[in-house]
Formats: sequence, structure tokens, C-alpha cells
Amino acid sequence: MAYIFLDESGDLGFNFKKKKTSKYFIITFLFVKEKVLIERIVKKIFKGFSKTEVKNHNGVLHAFKETPKTRQKLLNLFREKNMSNVLVIYLNKKKVYTKLQDEKQVLYNYVTNILLDRVYTKKLIPTDEKISLIASRRETNKFLNQNFTTYLKSQTKNNHKIDIDIEIKSTTQEKALQVVDMLSWAIFRKYEHGDESYYNIIKSDIVEENPLFG
Repeated sequence: MAYIFLDESGDLGFNFKKKKTSKYFIITFLFVKEKVLIERIVKKIFKGFSKTEVKNHNGVLHAFKETPKTRQKLLNLFREKNMSNVLVIYLNKKKVYTKLQDEKQVLYNYVTNILLDRVYTKKLIPTDEKISLIASRRETNKFLNQNFTTYLKSQTKNNHKIDIDIEIKSTTQEKALQVVDMLSWAIFRKYEHGDESYYNIIKSDIVEENPLFG
């Protein structure tokens, strides 16, 4: 079994007059053959916490809330695995077509499918065994989640003749999502804030990093 973990950073709001609206939106894929290798990174971080820190985290690491020390430690632990297994698409939201700005779910599904297609086309993971894509839950709407799952499954089957398992989970349910959250956040910092300090730790593990819409 091979795994693809998906998370995103930024938002899909297009009202740039609002202070919290991001300029960029990032979708990150982390693909591995053995997810236990990624789960061990999270466990190692928690082993280094005090009892109070463990209690305050409730079993979950979240990039935005962590200290610089914790972020750097996790990213360095990931780098030590030397797996070169990260794909990224980044959107300068001001260049997104107006029609797609009004169809945020369509845009999200479309971008995710482009990344998934590249994984298969470049043969970055084995295609002769079952593949499970586990996406971090961003919607509580069951219809939108089902639409996401159905769309990606049909695209993969039509384009690559492959059945793929797709699950949407929380970071509490799936520890590996906590790692891809940190990776995506580090990449987002580069584009949104011009801060490459975290990105530079893991840049050698990024096999593809491309813009969409120029």
C-alpha cells in the first residue's frame, strides 16, 4: 500500500480588502510507501515535550501554533528521512480566472486533480499496488466532501485506469497529516511572507513545485 497525504495552506477567499485574506493558496502532497515512517516523526516530537506541553497539544501538532523550535525540529526530522517525496502547486490568487473565483470547490478539486495526475504521470509512487489518498478535512459539508472524493476517483480511473482509495480525515485521526501540515505551512511562508527559513530545511525533498495560472 502506498499513501498520499494532502493538506493546504492559505485560503480561497478573493476579497483582498480583508486583512486575513491570503495572497497565495498552496496545496501540498506528501507521498510515502510506509506511513509509519511519518508517524514516527510526530511521536518523536511528543516524546520531547514536557507533560504540560503534551496536555496542551491534545495529541495534535499544528504548524501555525507551534514554536519555531518545534517547527524546525519536525522539519529536520523529516529531512533526515531523505525521501524526496513532496509535490506542490501554488496559486497567486490574483491570477485565478474570475469564473473559478466564484466556484471555490471546483477550483480546489481541479488543483488537487492536477497534482494527482502528476504523481501518476511521473510514476512517483508504485502504480501496481493499491494507493490511498488521505486528505486533511477542510469541509464539514458532507456533500462537498463526497463531491471531492467522487471527482478524484473518476478522474484517476478515466485518465490512468487505476482505482484509488480516498479518505478525508482530521489531523487527530491521522498523525501523518500533522507532518504534511507543517510542510505546507513552511512552503506557504515562502510565498506569502517571503520567509524561506523553514522552506530551506525541506526544499531538497520537493520533487515538483509549480505555479498555476502563471
